[in-house]
Amino acid sequence: MSENRIIALHVEQGQSPWLDNLKRDYITSGQLVAIRDNGVRGLTSNPSIFQKAIQDSSDYDEQFAQLRAEGASIDDAYWAMVIRDIHSACDVFSKVYDHSDGVDGYVSVEVAPGLAHDGPGTEAAARDLHERINRRNVMVKIPGTEEGLAPIEQMIAEGRCINVTLIFGLDRYSKVIEAYLSGLERLADDPNADLSQVSSVASFFISRVDSEVDGRLDAIDSGAALALRGKAAVAQGKLAYQLFIEAFSGPRWEVLATRGAHVQRPLWASTSTKNAAYPDTLYVDELIGPDTVNTLPEATLGAFGDHGTVARRVDADVDEARAVWQSLADVGVDMDDVAAQLEREGVASFATSFDELIAALESKAADLT
Repeated sequence: MSENRIIALHVEQGQSPWLDNLKRDYITSGQLVAIRDNGVRGLTSNPSIFQKAIQDSSDYDEQFAQLRAEGASIDDAYWAMVIRDIHSACDVFSKVYDHSDGVDGYVSVEVAPGLAHDGPGTEAAARDLHERINRRNVMVKIPGTEEGLAPIEQMIAEGRCINVTLIFGLDRYSKVIEAYLSGLERLADDPNADLSQVSSVASFFISRVDSEVDGRLDAIDSGAALALRGKAAVAQGKLAYQLFIEAFSGPRWEVLATRGAHVQRPLWASTSTKNAAYPDTLYVDELIGPDTVNTLPEATLGAFGDHGTVARRVDADVDEARAVWQSLADVGVDMDDVAAQLEREGVASFATSFDELIAALESKAADLT
């Protein structure tokens, strides 16, 4: 095994580690280049990440003051600061994009979270972000809500790279895959379309599933229920991988693959361990396998680099995962309801972060006058 576990994830197991964070200091200090050179192959951001980056430092104050002096609204100033960071991160990872022939090296940025249940608004915002950023290795994030499915398909049909975020359940994941395949098929209607230029990931949130399910199991408080604590998230991830394998094989997929289409890789998100009783690399160790991405916050990246286990596990013990899934139903945990609850909370959390940041910027703007 390579002495560098982060590099070994990709070289030995075909998984791409991405960083789940972005802040101006990463770029200006050269830290992001060092992270890339240590084996990280892409980057994701979200409204909560930008809230923390902008509110917790003075790194953005000069640009913000200049934008306000030029007459930019608070909202426009926010997006200008975000896009500057995204541009810089895209530049850092363009080398990975080139070396991987467009499989990796992506930087993800999310549409405004208030649009999660507004399909037409999401479509317009995703197109606008793609065109404003105008980098070959940008992925615009669209929430995998019911209302997000049509915009996802449309963006893929237009040849754009999309990160589908906030996926919490298997049924929704199946619909996300269908949106991707349908979008590619529409794009393929153009005989001159280059399907190899389209890349997408489906971001399946992991640790939050255990947090929610464990609470429900504790409330049930039976021996059978308590024995399932800490097992739902990994089991669901393994079952999701089985859906991925099934969807990206067979005649329908082969038609697209012959045109150069890439599979839509499952991306494991929310992989920091929320329960201190669980190993800090649990959600990395158990979901390693080919054609997957794991996006890790800095602490989890460091923990895995220090003591993670580089071994293919994502398609191991699948029968056990199915048994866990059945046992959850048997003790009374409704996983469809869990997914719906987590989607509501995820959308609300990002919207709150965005609103709080805009309010903080309004306060900063008042201080400038």
